[in-house]
Amino acid sequence: MRILVVEDEPKTAAYLQKGLGENGFVVDVARDGEDGLHCARQLPYDLIVLDVMLPRRDGWSVLAELRRTDKSTPILFLTARDAVEERVKGLDLGADDYLVKPFAFSELLARIRTLLRRGKHEHGDVLRVADLEIHVASHKALRDGKRLELAPKEFLLLLLLVQRSGEVVSRTVIAEQVWDMNFESDSNVVDVAVRRLRRKMDDPFPRKLVHTVRGVGYILEARE
Repeated sequence: MRILVVEDEPKTAAYLQKGLGENGFVVDVARDGEDGLHCARQLPYDLIVLDVMLPRRDGWSVLAELRRTDKSTPILFLTARDAVEERVKGLDLGADDYLVKPFAFSELLARIRTLLRRGKHEHGDVLRVADLEIHVASHKALRDGKRLELAPKEFLLLLLLVQRSGEVVSRTVIAEQVWDMNFESDSNVVDVAVRRLRRKMDDPFPRKLVHTVRGVGYILEARE
């Protein structure tokens, strides 16, 4: 899952990026409100962690602008502004939660997981393409009712392809979303991972779901 952290204090931003990354999230950081708003509009984030006191555009304005077009992405305010009226203002503007600095990372992580679970219950936890099932919360994948034994990165790769089934997903996007890295043309990490995934979820079955689009990337779809 991908999280956007909008935080201008370098140590806090680095701490959040490291801690959330160690807990399995891909984390992007924006250092001011304008960049945060731009990032949030460019990629479909699963959750946004937003400070209030930001350069160029404050968190109140970022939230209000996002909620004009995006009602569903969970947004958690993480800020030193601790007055009751400010908490109320944040929630009234459309924030899903409000946590005051200084904070315990374990509490932040618990609140993030709660918001993500809530979102999954609203949008459905099980994704299906043909005889393939992905159970998002439990990180479980089944093909024709049989459980697939996937490594964590293989599951994230498969989840990305399923979420974008019917679309060609480029190697660059796969590298960014699954490994949080910039794809280099001489790197074969994506192709190797796709081969391993195919051996587990395609080779044992007559119907193939993962297809190569030469020079571009991969597409997951049920073809006749």
